[in-house]
Amino acid sequence: MEPILHTIQGKVIDGEMAEVVSLVKEAMQAGLPADRILNESLITAMNEVGQRFERGEFYIPEMLMAARTMQAALAILKPTLAQGGIHAAGKVVIGTVMGDLHEIGKNLVATMLEGAGFEIIDLGTDVPPEKFVAAVRDQQADIVGISALLTTTMNAMRRTIEAFEKAGLRRKVKIMIGGAPVTEAFAKEIGADGYSPDASRAVTLARTLINT
Repeated sequence: MEPILHTIQGKVIDGEMAEVVSLVKEAMQAGLPADRILNESLITAMNEVGQRFERGEFYIPEMLMAARTMQAALAILKPTLAQGGIHAAGKVVIGTVMGDLHEIGKNLVATMLEGAGFEIIDLGTDVPPEKFVAAVRDQQADIVGISALLTTTMNAMRRTIEAFEKAGLRRKVKIMIGGAPVTEAFAKEIGADGYSPDASRAVTLARTLINT
């Protein structure tokens, strides 16, 4: 690995945004391809962040710092990546269900997925089933990520999956769910394709779903 790419990787893990932005610009000016910076610095950094979280070495604040740093770097790379026709790992529509305004967990999952190379269509919070369906139809998404933080809004996940069935799109998209009150058993009960208890494992799940 180029020394500057290794340095960027470490600075992303440490959440040093200003330094990462400067180093990414320097790497591009030196002629390093944007896809190499993405794959060898940003994605590898976020993979390490996820592993540290799972080992209990990082907590949500550290994950958020790294994720925001990665996003700042990615914003610099995106125009060049688009010009080069670099394809995303997959396209994910994500949102918090209707009646639920919580977004910190959803935002962290979206950022971690983006850091792993996925294209994200973030619908925000309080998203009705019909909006999820329309986004998948319009964007031809591969995965839907549905979040709920309240037990009172969990049934909106069920209604969202039913809406995909009624629209004839259920077999064309993978649906993953998460949030504090959500369980693996509930995911199976409502017919979701997968459940993740945290942002790190959401990345692993998305990679699994995209290949099935």
